[in-house]
Amino acid sequence: MKHGKKYVESAKLIDPAKVYESQEALDLVCKTAKAKFDETVELHIRLGVDSKHADQQVRGAVVLPNGTGKTIRTLVFCKPEKEADAKAAGADYIADNETVAKIQGGWMDFEVVIATPDMMGVVGRLGKVLGPRGLMPNPKAGTVTPDVGKAVQEAKAGKIEYRLDKSNIIHCPIGKASFGIEKLEENFDALMEAVVKAKPAAAKGQYIKSCTVSSTMGPGVRVNTLRFGV
Repeated sequence: MKHGKKYVESAKLIDPAKVYESQEALDLVCKTAKAKFDETVELHIRLGVDSKHADQQVRGAVVLPNGTGKTIRTLVFCKPEKEADAKAAGADYIADNETVAKIQGGWMDFEVVIATPDMMGVVGRLGKVLGPRGLMPNPKAGTVTPDVGKAVQEAKAGKIEYRLDKSNIIHCPIGKASFGIEKLEENFDALMEAVVKAKPAAAKGQYIKSCTVSSTMGPGVRVNTLRFGV
């Protein structure tokens, strides 16, 4: 892969053979975020599990202490008696009879979908559209819940979902380069602790194989995770 001039210059600041402590790694990520926009800082965790086995799945959600730096638009599926709670919490859209057809027609002006359990029959019809985009509500992520007000508040506050991909890696945003090292490290710790806590009982051997942080356009920086004990 051919990289641009800024990427090549940034890569010179990083020793690819070194595993950095989290604070130093995040400092390097901020220094190498040289794009004209505020780059997102991402965390990539390779786990020693096999996502093909149901008892080794790692999935959940965590509210980042300092949010993600992104404005989150929420869509809520609920019965009329729950609509006031959702609106009071700041929901951007409340689904109505036309919403299913709009989504099937390509409307995707939202980042989080929240639903009460009694509406999952309706939401289920959108599985083929929402599923591939990672937008399908899920109880483990807290997006299928009777308390839609709380779910909306958490989504707006910076709640993110983490889950394994087919390569047994978790990819998640932990903020913006403009946050600075302290806020990014608080978010980094919160996500790492959640992933460690979610370790499946069936997982054997080394749980965290590797951990890397990077900005949207910058090179990856390997992080030492020994302090998390797995």
